[in-house]
Amino acid sequence: MTAIYKREIRSFFLTPAGFVFIGVFTVIGGIMFYMVNLRSLSSDLLTFLGQMTFLWMLLSPVLTMRLLAEERQKQTDQLLLTSPVSLTGIILGKYLAAFTVLLAAVTLLQVYVGIILLYGRVYFLEWFIGMMGFILQGCAFIALDLFISGLMRNQVTAWVCAFGANMAMWVLDALAGSMNYLPAVRVFHFISLFKRYEPFLLGQLSFASILYNLCFVAFFLAAAVCHMESRRVKGVRV
Repeated sequence: MTAIYKREIRSFFLTPAGFVFIGVFTVIGGIMFYMVNLRSLSSDLLTFLGQMTFLWMLLSPVLTMRLLAEERQKQTDQLLLTSPVSLTGIILGKYLAAFTVLLAAVTLLQVYVGIILLYGRVYFLEWFIGMMGFILQGCAFIALDLFISGLMRNQVTAWVCAFGANMAMWVLDALAGSMNYLPAVRVFHFISLFKRYEPFLLGQLSFASILYNLCFVAFFLAAAVCHMESRRVKGVRV
């Protein structure tokens, strides 16, 4: 797993993917910080984080589109599937590499905390809780998009399909708000990653939401492992 992790980290920064993700994340984050906080002279950082959540929908496919789909496109997945490294180790190594890039981008957001401290007051416990939920949501989207990358045969298709799946998660809230059928509304709210983030935006440490996000990540990582295992059994060219 360590070898896979190091290889993917190098790949993120030897190709534009890592720089594009961090750069776009930082630029849009700066624009949102100006609009939500600086222009209105507000120290409410949780509202800023709430506005930033749409970035996971847009940018997480940039991190994941090449992780498995590129291997399949270049047929280097044949080496992975026949290597002594376990499939779980391969998936975890790739996932942790994407998570490291995500964490690097999120770390840059702490600059805004320093700016607020210069002119106002920061409630660090609320910020910590909000940031925890923000990172968990990002982790969930990366797990979903990594699984989709494993289903695709090239990077472009992986990006398009991952973005479509992310958009579907976002649309769930809109659908729930427009439906009168209560059981469906409850189901949509239960599986919605955005709905699960709402307690964190209120400064509430929701153990149910934490558990849901962790289970969401585990489910899609396990699904990615199972898909690779099925390809190994059927033949690496499937």
